[in-house]
Amino acid sequence: MNLRKGRLESQYTNVNGLWMHSRVSVDVLLQDAPVVILVHGVVVSSRYMIPTAELLAPYYHVYAPDFPGYGESDKPKHVLELPELADTLCRWMDAMGIERATMLGNSFGCQIIAEFAVRYGDRLERAVLQGPTIDRHARNLPQQLWRFMLNAPLEDPSQTPIQIYDYWLAGLPRFARTVQMALTDPIETKLPYVRVPTLVVRGKEDPVVSQEWAQEVVNLLPDARLVVIPGGGHTLNYSKPLELSRVTRAFIDATEQKEKFNANTLV
Repeated sequence: MNLRKGRLESQYTNVNGLWMHSRVSVDVLLQDAPVVILVHGVVVSSRYMIPTAELLAPYYHVYAPDFPGYGESDKPKHVLELPELADTLCRWMDAMGIERATMLGNSFGCQIIAEFAVRYGDRLERAVLQGPTIDRHARNLPQQLWRFMLNAPLEDPSQTPIQIYDYWLAGLPRFARTVQMALTDPIETKLPYVRVPTLVVRGKEDPVVSQEWAQEVVNLLPDARLVVIPGGGHTLNYSKPLELSRVTRAFIDATEQKEKFNANTLV
């Protein structure tokens, strides 16, 4: 499957009185192509989603928003809690004119998608959970810090300054509260309510998301399968965008064909 890069442009949208920044694909090959929303991880922004967004952009209507408080979006004094992040994502979709979408999240972004599915299941078409956190068997700060330290050598070195810049934009109080939010969220209680076709993607070397936890996530989801990408760490969206884009495209195309077949058989 050949993949080429598409162009992204920045847009600002007012949501509940806050300006949200997003990176949006232009020049999509098919106007009726599915919508794909990339959901960023803890404290960072859509900036580290760019490599994957560019590879998906020619084939889908791709959107990569920065949640309020992160990246180039407004910084409210109040740190948005997980339900508020899901609510904001839904309100942003309303403002952008997006009825339903496939969502691809990395790490904490998977937790936001799970929360969104519980609250707004009818707005979610399918999900790609890449490196879903937090492993319930290691839900404490020391273990998570150790796992992320082990993961650091597996990532592209150019990602480090991007992360540092996003951390600086968010600020220390928001950083601390967001990490605490991720650690205390029991994603395993929400996964059974993600009632859409779901692809779980894990980097084979990822120490943050073990093979056992990834398989447990799949078992908890009503309609899911697991793909393991060789040699990958935790943020495949940046370090292995070609591989992640390929499996994402194959997943979307396969589910699209299945839905069309099912619709035709009911006629």
